[in-house]
Amino acid sequence: MKTTMMVALLAAGVAVAGGYGLYRAGMHEGMAMARPGPAPAKAKSTERKVLYWHDPMVPGQHFDKPGKSPFMDMQLVPVYADDTPDGGGVAISQGMRQNLGIRTAQVEQGTLGTTVEAVGNVAYNERDLALVQARANGYVEKLYVRAPLDPVRKGQPLAQLYVPDWVAAQEDYLAVKRMGQGAGAAGLLDAARQRMRLAGMNDEQIRLVETTGRAHPRLTVTAPIGGVVAELGAREGMTVMNGAPLFRINGLRTVWVNAELPENVAALVRPGTKVEARTPALPGITFSGQVGAILPEISPDTRTIKARIELANPTGALVPGMFATVDLRPAAGGEVLLVPSEAVIQTGRRSLVIVEQGDGRFRPVEVELGAEANGRTEVRKGLQAGQKVVASGQFLIDSEASLKGMEERMGGNAAPSAPAAAQTHHGVGKVESIAKDEVTISHGPIASLQWPAMTMGFKLPPSGLPNAVRVGAKVAFDIRDTGDGSYGIVRIVPAGGTQ
Repeated sequence: MKTTMMVALLAAGVAVAGGYGLYRAGMHEGMAMARPGPAPAKAKSTERKVLYWHDPMVPGQHFDKPGKSPFMDMQLVPVYADDTPDGGGVAISQGMRQNLGIRTAQVEQGTLGTTVEAVGNVAYNERDLALVQARANGYVEKLYVRAPLDPVRKGQPLAQLYVPDWVAAQEDYLAVKRMGQGAGAAGLLDAARQRMRLAGMNDEQIRLVETTGRAHPRLTVTAPIGGVVAELGAREGMTVMNGAPLFRINGLRTVWVNAELPENVAALVRPGTKVEARTPALPGITFSGQVGAILPEISPDTRTIKARIELANPTGALVPGMFATVDLRPAAGGEVLLVPSEAVIQTGRRSLVIVEQGDGRFRPVEVELGAEANGRTEVRKGLQAGQKVVASGQFLIDSEASLKGMEERMGGNAAPSAPAAAQTHHGVGKVESIAKDEVTISHGPIASLQWPAMTMGFKLPPSGLPNAVRVGAKVAFDIRDTGDGSYGIVRIVPAGGTQ
């Protein structure tokens, strides 16, 4: 029994010793495996470096951390160190393109649209005009047309005049004629006939005296053309002098439409250009005509040039004063480079478009423009067919590119140029809030900046706000770039007030 117990204890000890040995061996191997070896080469970081955050609508204001914009109801956008490509452009991520609503269009080779739309007013054709005058001293015995704008037909009697001077001339002629065919009678008749002409009688009236053998002291004035009496200078019983204007008659067979053309399309229109016109007063009716003349004068207020269009008016339906819309169809020119007109940024001194360079990069390019029609503009220099230009949101890209270009020039110790005079922009909106140095306005689109409708804050003018400008008031205002990327109020008045 003791022998058996000793054998069992010895076996247990051997097992424990073997287990401990295995444990030590495992620990030693594990430590060997865990012991650090040579450090692996550190992977190259692909993380982009953020320079700052900003609001794309106020790109001049920089922030050192992300968050919500203090100017607009949107999150701040990061600007990365590699966002400035060569050439002064910017890089914009796909997500930001969608947020900003950036849309591109391709530069195309084609002909400028052959239809130019314009508006104007119907007027009398001053070439279809007749002026009726008194041909001798006399009295107005009877008027057949008594009011201006009365319609008349060609040959219609207008008035009856009594002409005393005709009586003496006609009696002299009749007396010579009664003398017979003696010596010198023919010469006397010619002299008497000449006196009647000098008194103002025409050949038809002289023949009437010759055939009837009696004097005709009264003259019936008739209309030389059909139309309307534009001016009436005669009244019954009045005395008229030789040459006095009695009637001014304007014909209506043709009329003029004085159409206002933008000066940038005036080069497409020439005398003889075919025209179709419509007026709201006569729906469904189209009038055909052509451009008679391009008047050599540009309106300083509307920057338009006037085209005088002659329209056929056989029924007399078109009358002066009617509003008309005209479609001019100039002859098609050669092929040119075309871009959407909305893609062009006018700075006052130059014209720019934003060109997409690929990989989300954009660059402003100066261009030379030609004519414009139907929402497309001719580009004479600066672009090539097939390039893509930004047609929506380009003003944000241009402002960002200009800001970065300025930063690069300042970093390169370039001498600063003299600043250009800040442009003033006009808007209309509603005052949402007024702070110590800022007024927040929800305004409509501002065309000169190509801004859509939005709500944003503007710096107050040094003199403060007028008393009539309060929260909730509708206002008209002018703003100007303050030089730091934000905009300040130059003038603000209640909408409908004195501008």
